[in-house]
Formats: sequence, C-alpha cells, structure tokens
Amino acid sequence: MLYSQPLFLPSPLVACGKKETPPAPAASPAPAAAPAPAPVKVYTVGTDAAYAPFEKMSAANEVEGLTVDLLKAAAAKGGFEVKFVNTPWEGIFKTLDSGERDIVASSVTITDERKQTMDFSKPYFDAVQLIAVKEDSKVAQFDDLKKLKVGVQTGTTGDEVVQKLLGKTSANIKRFESTPLALQELAAGGVSAVVADNGVVQHYIANNAGAKFKSVSDASFVPEQYGFAVKKGNAELLTKINAGIDAIKADGSYDTIMAKYFGAKPAMAAAPAAAAPASAASK
Repeated sequence: MLYSQPLFLPSPLVACGKKETPPAPAASPAPAAAPAPAPVKVYTVGTDAAYAPFEKMSAANEVEGLTVDLLKAAAAKGGFEVKFVNTPWEGIFKTLDSGERDIVASSVTITDERKQTMDFSKPYFDAVQLIAVKEDSKVAQFDDLKKLKVGVQTGTTGDEVVQKLLGKTSANIKRFESTPLALQELAAGGVSAVVADNGVVQHYIANNAGAKFKSVSDASFVPEQYGFAVKKGNAELLTKINAGIDAIKADGSYDTIMAKYFGAKPAMAAAPAAAAPASAASK
C-alpha cells in the first residue's frame, strides 16, 4: 500500500525586526572663541598748557586746545589713545628721556638742533613770529625794538630772536613763564612790546579787545613748523602719529579743527613753510 506523505509547501519568508534608524550626524565642534582684542595703547603726552589757543587749561582743569584736538584726532586714526598731562615748559623735553612722557605736544618748533636729541612727527602747523604792541605804538618793524623793553616767554623762539637783536644779557628783555603773562605785562605798561608766535598773539588780540593791541610783522622772522616730539629712536610711535596726521588731512578732519580755532583756511597755516634753522629755540 502506498502511503503518500503530506506535501509541505515552503512558506514565504517574512522579514522581521526593527527598522534601523540612521545614526545622527556627529555634532560639530563648538567654534573656538575669538581671541580678545589687544588693549589699545595709551601714551602720556606732556603739554605746557599756557599757550592758548594751542594748549590751555579748561574750567574743568583739563588740557584743551588746537594741539589737543589734532593729536586726539590723529590718535583715533592711528589706533592709539593719548592722556594729556600739564607739564612746565622748562625741562619738558627731559621727560621724554626719563619715560615720564611718551609725546611732547606743546607747539614745539621742529629744528635741526632738536632733531639731534628727539624725533619729530610730520609738521602739523606753520607759524611765524609776531610783535604785539599797543595800538598807539610807533613800532613798525623789528629794529624799532632795539631801545625798548620787550617781553618774551622763556626759552621760546621769541626769546631767541629778541636776544639776537638786544643781546643775550640785555636788561631790556623781560622773560615770563608764559606768553599770556608777557602780554598782560604789556597791557600793564611794564614792557613796550611782546614777541611771540603768530597764533598766540592773534588769538590774544582777538579775545582781549579791551587791551587795544595790534600786531606787527617783520620779514626777518623765519617761518617755523610745529611737530609732535617723541623719544629719539621711537620709530613705532612716530609711525602711528604720522599715519594719523596723514589720515586727518585726507578726510578733512584737520581742516575742520583748524577752522574751529582760526576760521576757514587761516593764513598762518595755509602754505607750507621751511623748518626753522638749528639755532631757533622756539616753543
């Protein structure tokens, strides 16, 4: 007898198990923190603040004036900051060598003699000497001062040129700590004339009408240029200052500051002038 075995048909295969989830992308590393910016370098500036409108003390006892505005503007462009300290003119340059001051910004005339012991920025102001006298004075030229008492600020160009006219030890030269003090002595009748930089003389006359002064120019006065002084060999700081001066002249800031103090296109700063000779001992 034949026996047939049941026929087992294979069942279709069925896939089992969970659907695999693709792995999450690896987290990106956190960006590295940006390095903190280097602190802005602050330089200490020595200024004899008794030379308005260039340098003077404000009612808040802070140094202000044309020189201050120009150097602050140049510093902003050059990437540094400045802190002004009122410093007596006598001995002001020694503070560069001692490190007490990084810059002297005090209407300093660039001279060959001074270049031997300090470095100067590019010029920022053209100046020349003027004679201040009372309105009724008969002084018409520099030679007219030969027999008169003349006031000057000690150690300035005015002091130097008057010495050449009257003699270094002349009793007719009266020296003062500042030009405004010399001009006050002129008003009081203690001197017959004052010789000083044009900007200071013109500013004083314009702001002291009651004094009834006038100014007298002379062809013998040598044109001068002011610059910012730094310690001999400090090329890094000098480069920053010069870059700042170039920038404020290029963007018009320089002209705006000059106009603030002297009006548009002042005559004393309109045209470049040759540097004073080495013998000049100007402010």
